[in-house]
Amino acid sequence: MILVYIEIRDEQIKKASLEALSEARRQAQADEEVGAVVIGSSAEGIRASLQEYGADKIYWVDQPLLQNYTSSGYTEVLAQLVQNLAPQAVFIAATALGRDLAPRLAARLGVGLASDCIQVSREAGAFLAVRPIFAGKAWLTVRLPHQPALITLRPNVFPLEKGAQPQAEEVSPEISLTEDMIKEKVVELVKGEQEELDVTEADIVISGGRGLKGPENFELLRRLSTLLPNSAIGASRSAVDAGWIDHQHQVGQTGKTVSPTLYMAFGISGAIQHLAGMSSSKYIVAVNKDPEAPIFKVADFGIVGDLFEVVPHLEEELKKYKSQT
Repeated sequence: MILVYIEIRDEQIKKASLEALSEARRQAQADEEVGAVVIGSSAEGIRASLQEYGADKIYWVDQPLLQNYTSSGYTEVLAQLVQNLAPQAVFIAATALGRDLAPRLAARLGVGLASDCIQVSREAGAFLAVRPIFAGKAWLTVRLPHQPALITLRPNVFPLEKGAQPQAEEVSPEISLTEDMIKEKVVELVKGEQEELDVTEADIVISGGRGLKGPENFELLRRLSTLLPNSAIGASRSAVDAGWIDHQHQVGQTGKTVSPTLYMAFGISGAIQHLAGMSSSKYIVAVNKDPEAPIFKVADFGIVGDLFEVVPHLEEELKKYKSQT
């Protein structure tokens, strides 16, 4: 069995978890089951999606103590499931939550962890995982001979693939969980004033850096975002450190790693720490006044020019295009 942790946010499955489930289905051998683990939710509609993307079994773990995510509580649940089911591998999406959960689970189980992987394969009974190292300058292939092989998968890298199973079996496993096992307590959930698509899940990321000259100019990028479907606003560390935009938008080694179909960088020079977070994007477009900016070395398309002249023209052309479609 390959076990996949399914992350739920606002009663919706995170797209990155469905990608992990799809990859588990592709890696599963002919007689091997794929199990989806849902913790703290039993929302209608979830089971249909899990079956559609390849789950043979759905493990529902819904207790009052698991209503909100806690590191120790969710680790305990997954550890007990792994010990009872003895899967060959556990896949977890490398979201912010997954990056918190997976290392704790690895430590609890006493196994290694291949994190933020961009390829998965099997060879001679062992899982092989490829992950970027040295700020994306090289790829490392990790062999995981232990059981279970614990792997986190980078969002927006593994394709979604529908392949509905005849009928997913639903299981409510017995989990021994008491309040004293949970070391943290969620006292309040605070959401941002404006609900925005997370950069790790967007097909298009529109990022701004110090070249924007101030927080008010991120509105230029937001106007572009309204014209581009499934897009999100990103930022360099310098823009975040200056207080121009929230940290949740930061792309880079100390922010979030993104792999969109299109990455647009406006006024970002391209420090190595930033490139580490976006170099796996399928297409990269850069606009910068400095022709020697490092961002141009990784860009598929580049414009040497003033973003305050380029962005309005781009916005105008996008509006024309939308009016014709």
